Amino acid sequence: MLSKIRLILFPFSFLYACITGIRNLLYDYGFLRTESFNIPLINVGNLSLGGTGKTPQIEYLIRLLSEKYEHIAVVSRGYKRKTKGIILADEKSTPEQIGDEPYQIYQKFQNILVAVSKKRVPAIKRLLNLDNSPNIILLDDAFQHRSIKASLNILLTEYARPFYKDFILPVGNLRECRSGAKRADIIIVSKCPNDLSKNEQEKIKNKIKNYTAAKVFFSYIKYDEKVLGKNKQLSMNKLSEYKILLVTGIANPDKLYEFLSKKNINFESLKYGDHHFFKPSDIREIKKKFKQIDAKQKIVLTTEKDFVRLKEHLDLPLYYIPIETEFIEKELFNKKILDYDHSIK
Repeated sequence: MLSKIRLILFPFSFLYACITGIRNLLYDYGFLRTESFNIPLINVGNLSLGGTGKTPQIEYLIRLLSEKYEHIAVVSRGYKRKTKGIILADEKSTPEQIGDEPYQIYQKFQNILVAVSKKRVPAIKRLLNLDNSPNIILLDDAFQHRSIKASLNILLTEYARPFYKDFILPVGNLRECRSGAKRADIIIVSKCPNDLSKNEQEKIKNKIKNYTAAKVFFSYIKYDEKVLGKNKQLSMNKLSEYKILLVTGIANPDKLYEFLSKKNINFESLKYGDHHFFKPSDIREIKKKFKQIDAKQKIVLTTEKDFVRLKEHLDLPLYYIPIETEFIEKELFNKKILDYDHSIK
């Protein structure tokens, strides 16, 4: 059945591949303008649609680069925000205004600048005109934004669905052909098992080498030992004493399901689409489901990205699991980033 669907969709994928391929060629040969800037620009993106872990990777880079740079900025599209134009995050910003992921980043790192704009070049220029202008900018999900010449391109690809096994839209999940990986300076295989063997790493590296000479690193999700609420926290070890309603609005919650199951945590789940903004009907559904759970000790558990969208609308015991990106070769990755020559090549 799947092969038949792919056969039907193939002409559309072929057309999409042609359009994106021509566009990339126009940039490669200088027919379309690329703009560069006099400060380091680190681009974190992917070839596929969401779910590769860009936001935790951006947060990792913020922590790492704060050792070296005093003023850091993040520029994002602000996916699914309900506003237009360039917006600089401030204490009055909401997820609806700037998007859930930029809001999460701004709330967590209030000493950095966060700008959202569909067009990244004007947003960068706006930041550079500020009195407290940044001396490094992280571009969130801008790998296909060829109008910007980044000094370092980091490409994420998910371990469970690497780009070299995927297909272009709509047959697969790729936004451009696999050959686009050649523009990357660093490849990060994300959401790996934290005990990924050297042998498996080499197999993956050899597959990636067919498309790019970029240095390859492997990362995994590190879950916190506690879950956090508005003003409370619970130890992860205590969660087995609770009945849990797990609410997710992310691309792929399978890793979270797997983690909770391994911890012998009993949960029921409600799954919504990625970046889902919860409507009143969704809130009613969550409350109804929560009421049906027969237990004295029960909570609603969600992801950090969903928490920022739910916390003002859901008057239930709501908690989220903090996560961070961690690297199998952490010291080598950190050195690669901190020592990188950011002059435009």
